[in-house]
Amino acid sequence: MGVALGLLAGAACSSGDDDYTPRPKGFNRIDLPPHRYRPLGPGHPYSFEVSRYAKVLRDSSYLAQPDWLNVYYPQLHANVQITYTNAERNRQLYNKMMEDARKLTGKHQIKATSIEERILKTPNGLRASVFELEGEVPSQFQFYTTDSTKHFFRAALYFRTATQNDSLAPVIEYVKYDMLRMLNSLKYTK
Repeated sequence: MGVALGLLAGAACSSGDDDYTPRPKGFNRIDLPPHRYRPLGPGHPYSFEVSRYAKVLRDSSYLAQPDWLNVYYPQLHANVQITYTNAERNRQLYNKMMEDARKLTGKHQIKATSIEERILKTPNGLRASVFELEGEVPSQFQFYTTDSTKHFFRAALYFRTATQNDSLAPVIEYVKYDMLRMLNSLKYTK
């Protein structure tokens, strides 16, 4: 019995469990590719540069209009919804688009800890309202721009994941950078 007890004690000591170090909880590692762009392509009343890592898809929702798109990042589960309206000679439609854009952003106030709005002027001379939202909101970054007479263009970032926004922060910043590139290269073609 003494020999068996000695073997058991020796086996327990040499099992390697004494080197175990508990690891703290952490976030998933997210490897983001370098930013690279390509032209959107023809067939739209607008043009802009889009990420090479995104797929440009026609919006297939039941409300979609012909020039609405989704810029989808498959590896990031991110989607930039683009809506466009030609409001030429229809001041009432133009005003409705402005009001709808503000309402859609305002709906996030329930969960947002802050909503920051900035007015920018793009290199192509367009004025844009840019919204950054903080908190557990469905859309963390949005903008709309118009030439005040005909074109109304809106883009909003959404994620198809239940991951908390603080964990998504690097991805949000990555796609936000691409959206600002989109905005700064935006031109109306028709």
